[in-house]
Amino acid sequence: MNIVVILIALSFLIFAAYRGYPVILFAPIAALLAVLLTQPYLAMPVYSSVFGEKMVGFIKLFFPVFLLSAVFGKLTEVSGMAGSIAQAVIRVFGAGNVMPAIVLVGAILTYGGVSLFVVAFSVYPFAADLFKSADIPKRLIPATIALGAFTFTMDAFPGSPQIQNIIPTSAFNTTTWAAPWLGFCGGMFIFITGLIYLQWQKRKAAAGMEGYGAHHINEPEKIAGEQLPPVLLAILPLVIVVVCNKLFTTLLDKWYGKAFSFPAFGLEGGSGLDLRPFIPVWSVSAAIVAGIISILLFRFTHVRKNLKKDINISIGGALLAAMNTASEYGFGAVIAILPGFKIIEKGMASAFGNVLVNEAVAVTTLAGITGSASGGMSIALASMKDSFLAKAAAQGIPNEVLHRVASMASGGMDTLPHNSSVLTLLVITGLTHRQSYKNIFMLTLLKVCAAFFIIGLYYTFGLV
Repeated sequence: MNIVVILIALSFLIFAAYRGYPVILFAPIAALLAVLLTQPYLAMPVYSSVFGEKMVGFIKLFFPVFLLSAVFGKLTEVSGMAGSIAQAVIRVFGAGNVMPAIVLVGAILTYGGVSLFVVAFSVYPFAADLFKSADIPKRLIPATIALGAFTFTMDAFPGSPQIQNIIPTSAFNTTTWAAPWLGFCGGMFIFITGLIYLQWQKRKAAAGMEGYGAHHINEPEKIAGEQLPPVLLAILPLVIVVVCNKLFTTLLDKWYGKAFSFPAFGLEGGSGLDLRPFIPVWSVSAAIVAGIISILLFRFTHVRKNLKKDINISIGGALLAAMNTASEYGFGAVIAILPGFKIIEKGMASAFGNVLVNEAVAVTTLAGITGSASGGMSIALASMKDSFLAKAAAQGIPNEVLHRVASMASGGMDTLPHNSSVLTLLVITGLTHRQSYKNIFMLTLLKVCAAFFIIGLYYTFGLV
């Protein structure tokens, strides 16, 4: 019955999200429903403590990224820089290769260290321009952006600076470059199969005479061709964000260290603040600020006319995206404390005899339940890493392989309809689950297959 309760709450939230109802409202309702069906008298305490604290904690940590990313994406759009990049991509790749171009742009930014949310905000304006110019259905944009930003460069390619590739390092005493050949092969599997699927969908739409579509919302503003900046100037803010993110990550880590002591500086506060969760967020935020400043310096005459209006629009989008994500994060936290979740967790630890298959199933299942790749993987590794390490050692499996399987599996079933990245991406593009989620889900299935693909490579060829 405890497991059924989780399935009911999860199904309810997925149904609400798919039907277009606000997750801000329905995530806490789904969480409270799960608690009411388990121990009713705990509903309000759990809401105020677990749900509320996790939701507010997420906003405290990540809201600057949402806010600044939205402003950066809007300025990229109205300055004409997005349009300039779009035209340059069409010239280089041709109108028939719009999708690979968008995927590669997202992949470069993600692998360069730019936050997934920043990539979504930044890439959408010129993705919309490209799709409109090539008359490709807008409903395919979210899946195209997701393939570039949420898949192979997020957790497959070795050296990825994304959190999904960082979490396993502490669990298995590895580096972000763990199992480089497995990661590269797994990443290419996703990249190639994902592009094949998207191109197939594009051809089907063309055969059915379906174009970009009309009456869409959140459409980028069209900038006259003569007002577009040179493409090298247009990509400069994106380059600045990537470079500054790396620079600030190094400098802030050296400047502040791992902890900050308030009393040491004559301030009231706790004995110390663990800065490890904050440094990456500060670095990304500072890098985005640098990107915003560069746009204002080079294109101020083109953005000043409606600057106040554009900033207000971007802030509204940031608030909605951040609150959607935070509310869903709170839902995952509530689910994680329920008795049924503990049963699932224990069942995953011993469901399969093969440790790599066991790890992949456990991580991707928990990521799907919580709606978070990093959250599901953190829970799985916190409770099962000792078992994984012992079994792997007994079978002669390197820790690097455990790292890569866990990382790639986390990005599998995490992208169910209630996933925060999916919700944010749909808000940014102005589309609904009903319009666009089917194609995102197909990428989700390919991502799950990729985790088992690298397991097969390891056992067949001993590739690491």
